[in-house]
Amino acid sequence: MASTARRAFILATCGALAAFIVSPAQAAEAKLSKPEWQAIQRVISDQLAALKAGQEARAFSFATQRIQTQFGDARAFMAMVRESYSPLLDARYTEFLEGAVIDGTVVQPLRLIGRDNTVLVALYTMEKQKRGGWRISGCVIAPSTVQAA
Repeated sequence: MASTARRAFILATCGALAAFIVSPAQAAEAKLSKPEWQAIQRVISDQLAALKAGQEARAFSFATQRIQTQFGDARAFMAMVRESYSPLLDARYTEFLEGAVIDGTVVQPLRLIGRDNTVLVALYTMEKQKRGGWRISGCVIAPSTVQAA
């Protein structure tokens, strides 16, 4: 009986892992070079600096055209950031975590530690532009399992 349960567990685990296996061609496409990740992190850092400095137009310039169209202008964008993304503005410490390419979407996580030691993770999605630069296409803030010291 235990052997049957163990076999079922192993088969289920293998099936779940198979969903994450990609071909070598897909794996090559899914990898970005270290300079690409550095460029992505620079865009996020520059936008954060602009947000904290109240430089609305500069902060807005790091967003994709889709986001710019959605908000219309830098003032509306900044109002949305203040209302819905205040942890980005209030963080006492930030740290980039290892990025990933998931189903063709570039995701760059940023750990945020608030003044009250709350730990969150901002998950940025990035879009490569036709001229080669990167822009921010979205951000979701999620709780973290890490505790601040």
